[in-house]
Amino acid sequence: MSTHTGSCHCGQTNWEATIPDKSHILCHCDTCKYLGGGSYSLNQIIPKSDLKITKGNLKAYTYKGDSGKSVNCYYCPNCTSHAYHHQEAMGPDTIVIRTVLLNGGKEFKPAAEIFGKAKMAWEPTSATTHDTMPPS
Repeated sequence: MSTHTGSCHCGQTNWEATIPDKSHILCHCDTCKYLGGGSYSLNQIIPKSDLKITKGNLKAYTYKGDSGKSVNCYYCPNCTSHAYHHQEAMGPDTIVIRTVLLNGGKEFKPAAEIFGKAKMAWEPTSATTHDTMPPS
């Protein structure tokens, strides 16, 4: 376990996250494509208690996820960088944090890929790939 600081693009919001290792879970779901404008997002699934907002406030909006349950997205109200998501399907105490926004995140390696069913045909496989969420 290690603790990393993170921030949004404009620096208005900062946080600390404790993560189990220095790795990314690549999410290929269509929502991540729309939100980030790329073919996947870089994340880790952590307990909500392992994230602390240290500066500023995040706004939230909600959409229905692949499970049919709500997903709450938390983002900087100024620059709209998405810090984390809470998926009701994962339970009340688990969140999905954007690892590329953590200090040192650019050096993390891929550990797994989720929503491989929505992966772009031209993307190489970087890690073990699950069609949707990994088994719990």
